[in-house]
Amino acid sequence: MIDQQSKNLLNPQLKKASGEGYKFSWLDWFCLWYPPGWLILFNRHWQHYHSDPDGWNWLEYGLFLIPGGFYLAMLSRWLRLGCRSPRKEIGEFDPNYQQAFREEVLAPIVKSYFRGELQQIDNLPRTGPIIVAMNHAGMSFPWDFITLGYLLSQARGWVVQPLAEVSLFEHPWVIWWLPPRWSQVLGAVRAELNDFAAAIQADKTVLYAPEGLRGPLKGWRRRYQLQKFDVSFIQLSDRYQIPILPVICIGNESLHPWTVNLKKLQRLFKLPFLPFSPLMLVLILFPSMGVWAMRTRLQYIIQPLEPAGLDNHSGKSRTAVYQQAQQLREKLQQQIYESLHTN
Repeated sequence: MIDQQSKNLLNPQLKKASGEGYKFSWLDWFCLWYPPGWLILFNRHWQHYHSDPDGWNWLEYGLFLIPGGFYLAMLSRWLRLGCRSPRKEIGEFDPNYQQAFREEVLAPIVKSYFRGELQQIDNLPRTGPIIVAMNHAGMSFPWDFITLGYLLSQARGWVVQPLAEVSLFEHPWVIWWLPPRWSQVLGAVRAELNDFAAAIQADKTVLYAPEGLRGPLKGWRRRYQLQKFDVSFIQLSDRYQIPILPVICIGNESLHPWTVNLKKLQRLFKLPFLPFSPLMLVLILFPSMGVWAMRTRLQYIIQPLEPAGLDNHSGKSRTAVYQQAQQLREKLQQQIYESLHTN
């Protein structure tokens, strides 16, 4: 059925000529409130706008919804593709598709499920570009990043591009889960210094996690305890004179609660993290829930804008950059503690 529909699908860089967006069917609403169905929703939306002959079909979607059925769906798809993996196509950022996905899929998830909200919105600048630096946590699909990107686009009309772990682009599981080039087309920037620098130099609004993977990896026991900040965002802010907008997120630690990271298995499977929690039994039965997270309330408290440039008069040595990064971390840590006591 997907092949029959592909004649009406457009090039990923173009809007639908008819102007018709994606309309939720009863199946989509069911998938929205049935956790194993979120992956179906993401892929169906992609197939509405793109030709994807290697994508999932209706039989395989049905298998997603039953315990253990995802493994049968993968086998079915693998056989259908001639015993090979889906094609790894290289895609470019498409703001038109980002907008469609944001309005048609993210809106109900952010508003009704994660209940995302911006606080202290007066601290938001009117124009970019800026580096948005946020505490990233949850050891799950990056819903805290995605939700903030959606809220900023609603508040200021910004096109926000998150810095994303490289495995979100090319890990074998991601290639099977999500459509080809999905992350790139939605605007993710690879978490590599050259890619990050290129995005900043192009005057883009980039969403950045100063803790790197140390944030999610710290686990439930150390929730809301900021880890050491990387220095690249301070260096690039200074080099290109782009200010930093610090944001603290309350609620993201509950996206996948009670977790510890299985370090040896994580390294074995080359994953950014491998959480172990009471939810893991369900995730083993329903691997399509890899894009799902627990229902929570995501509050984003916008901090005053940090001006571009180093404020340490000792020069631009790595020590000065490191000190400024850690000073910002300490400031945000204090704000997190105060916010937790207030809520």
